[in-house]
Amino acid sequence: MRVRHFGVAVAALAVATMGLSGCGAKKADSVVDKAKNDKKLTIGVKFDQPGIGLKKPDGTVEGFDVDVAKYIAGKLGVTEKNITWKETISANRESFLKNGSDDLVLASYSITAARLPLVTFGGPYIIPHQDILVRGNDTSIKTFADLKGKRVCQVSGSNSWKNLTEGTNKFNQKIAVKLVPANAYEECITKLKGGSLDAVSTDSTILAGYAAREGSAVKVDNVPFTDEKYGVGIKKGDTKTCEAVNKAITEMYTDGTAKKLIDKWFTPEHLTFDTSKPPAFQGCS
Repeated sequence: MRVRHFGVAVAALAVATMGLSGCGAKKADSVVDKAKNDKKLTIGVKFDQPGIGLKKPDGTVEGFDVDVAKYIAGKLGVTEKNITWKETISANRESFLKNGSDDLVLASYSITAARLPLVTFGGPYIIPHQDILVRGNDTSIKTFADLKGKRVCQVSGSNSWKNLTEGTNKFNQKIAVKLVPANAYEECITKLKGGSLDAVSTDSTILAGYAAREGSAVKVDNVPFTDEKYGVGIKKGDTKTCEAVNKAITEMYTDGTAKKLIDKWFTPEHLTFDTSKPPAFQGCS
């Protein structure tokens, strides 16, 4: 009886081991493999940035980042209907990639030295510039230097305010501003219009979207002072996916899609970009 019980136990263990092995074999090693096998992706985008990533009342999302994400997903074998869009704000982009909540992040995600140890970046796919948004009737802020002493929005997880206070701008100047905390840029716009801050400073592409929506209530100063390399966020170390994303971005420029998307979202707001070739890639690591 002992021998028979032992044999049954061994057989059960073997079956369980085979089951685990089978599960392990199906697990994708990279996002590009997951896309190929499952034909599904979860992509993090902004839900509150007009022109970049905005969730509409009907539940759909639109914007430049959204359209670029659709193009890249398509090149990876995933159709639009099989994309799950997940709201990803500045403060949670790294954590969502690390824990697998997002497969890719396209959320006005600038490639910076501080983020490179945490994230593998495809791209950049566009390079906007940081600028300044003020109330439409404000004549006190016309230049970068005019921000001194002004109340400027400080969005959690964003580096834009640091480009002012830490001097990481083309002037290499630190500006003594009064930072007003906010969770997202939509909150910044509300505070700007309400008079509890004086300026919102971030990427020109983001500011242009708000300016288009708000009309004469706000205006962009058009005084660019940084280069913001928008990258596709990928879990750190997934170089296979990074290489596939870079290939897709290259094709997006060569087939004319990049120009069409830039014309669609930014040309009406007088933003211009070189669409003859993709920006120089960061490199996959």
